[in-house]
Amino acid sequence: MVAGLPQSGDGSAAGVPAEAGDDLLLSEESEALVEASSEMRHMLVAAPQHAARLDKALADLVPEFSRSYLQQLLGQGLVSLNGKPVLKASTRVKAGDQLALEMRPTLQSQAFRPEPMAIDVVYEDEHLLVVNKPAGLVVHPAPGNWSGTLLNGLLARDEKALLVPRAGIVHRLDKDTSGLMVVARNRATMDALVALIAERKVKRQYLALAQGAWTGPKSRSVDAPIGRDPRNRLRMAVVDLALHAGKSARTDVLCLDGADQGCWVQCTLHTGRTHQIRVHMASLKHPLVGDTLYGGAPLGAMQRQALHAYRLAFVHPVTGKALEFQAQAPEDMQQALSSWGLGYNAP
Repeated sequence: MVAGLPQSGDGSAAGVPAEAGDDLLLSEESEALVEASSEMRHMLVAAPQHAARLDKALADLVPEFSRSYLQQLLGQGLVSLNGKPVLKASTRVKAGDQLALEMRPTLQSQAFRPEPMAIDVVYEDEHLLVVNKPAGLVVHPAPGNWSGTLLNGLLARDEKALLVPRAGIVHRLDKDTSGLMVVARNRATMDALVALIAERKVKRQYLALAQGAWTGPKSRSVDAPIGRDPRNRLRMAVVDLALHAGKSARTDVLCLDGADQGCWVQCTLHTGRTHQIRVHMASLKHPLVGDTLYGGAPLGAMQRQALHAYRLAFVHPVTGKALEFQAQAPEDMQQALSSWGLGYNAP
């Protein structure tokens, strides 16, 4: 077995949105790894994959890699079907077919390594756990952060995490956003949690410190689509879907306290778009403190975006029990609040 190549899980690829960099190409950056070593994986097409496209069957049988990456291996002639190389991802397979795949290690695959770290677990049972992620911790390996991520810590904490796609991670927080996340401990629970999120049955609420005095109604609902900023591809923005690609997005904002300099707000997500709260708050002319990408400015020790996922609520997908968790805002946010004469409070 080649070091750094994750072992196969026990089901199809997870329905979890890919983070930027998940679908790593076999580029110049990874050529040295490709030349170093590889692993031949031999698989039998089973009934669940009968009549499926080849790339979909491979995604089911080798869930630790994205379909995009597997399609690249196909294009390079590294997949054989019943002893013959096959290049087309759309080729249909049938039960009993023999597949052979040359697994070439990449920076992505080598990133799936256990790394012991302290993880703040606020709840745990045999099916799932809820963690309180600190600011500064990247959730999933990606270019520029191939180690030291929450995924690496989860793999070290529980050897069973290697059997679950992405170590059970079903949603993400930005690197500099702190707060609560739910993580699955087995494939069935992961699929159920993904479905709950897709059905908007997981309630996620955030606390944020934003710039600018709050005026008007205490409560506002921002229903504005989000897509890549056409003027700066590194950012997201509220977009006109008639002109630009994007997706619908809704955030409810409640002002909890305010000062001349800014406001302390609760944000409730109804969708989960990239940078959603940061973009919607900027669109209200209230960029988050410390969020320089969207027009905010640092405040004392608050050098990152002042955003904390403080409340998470959902019905346990196995036991049916209603669960609710809360996590107090971290010290840097509370210090920033105090500097404006605001007191910490959460609904």
